[in-house]
Amino acid sequence: MPILEFRNVDKIYNKMTQALTDVSFTVDEGEFVTIIGPSGSGKSTILRCINRLVDATKGEIVFDGHNINRADKKEIRQIRKKTGMIFQHYNLVDRLSVIENVLHGRLGHKSTISGVAGHYSEREKENAFIILEKLGLTEQAYKRCDELSGGQKQRVGIARSIMQEPRLILCDEPIASLDPSSSKIIMDHLSNINQTMGITCILNLHQVDVATKYSKRIIGLTQGRIVYDGPTEDLAKETIYEIYQSSEGELITDVG
Repeated sequence: MPILEFRNVDKIYNKMTQALTDVSFTVDEGEFVTIIGPSGSGKSTILRCINRLVDATKGEIVFDGHNINRADKKEIRQIRKKTGMIFQHYNLVDRLSVIENVLHGRLGHKSTISGVAGHYSEREKENAFIILEKLGLTEQAYKRCDELSGGQKQRVGIARSIMQEPRLILCDEPIASLDPSSSKIIMDHLSNINQTMGITCILNLHQVDVATKYSKRIIGLTQGRIVYDGPTEDLAKETIYEIYQSSEGELITDVG
């Protein structure tokens, strides 16, 4: 059974801007799916509809048995507990330490009072350090996040997401702000998490070559419509040009 299903989803902003039109697809548990497309094609809107950061205008989105569009506040909280989110600009609390930011991944599992007070169990703290070690961040554990490089900040974001124990990780342009070396490190970590932990991953990327290197399935989006959904090896150059409505030279950004 799919862990996620979009059924004829539309999204219109401010009653005039059509961001998504009749978007339908399914994602099976354990898949590593990349959505490609130019800026403004609707990639980020798809991710934000999944965790109800924005509401779909029409259609249905079903995640792990929850009908997202019809979910009440309590159910939305349950959905967000199961969906980690990795942002292009990290979305960390810069004045706090790395370990504190990572532990914030447990806030969805706590009462408001416990969360505000910062009460974490010894097991949660131990798990946080295990995750930091896997991501090569042990030495940065007590540094403030504003002292880190962009690549290190993104690894903190990944660690925080894993702390949620999610069923699904959503990655919104996770390497857009990074240099090629840092981008490769981030993509390697995301791929490893998917393969070793079995967590379903959906990524938005601009870089076609990165998408085809790491993902077995590509969804191509143009002007809010899906124009390709299939195996990476079947993605033809003509289709890439259709997706980006651009020339080949503008599509490739290598991460080494």
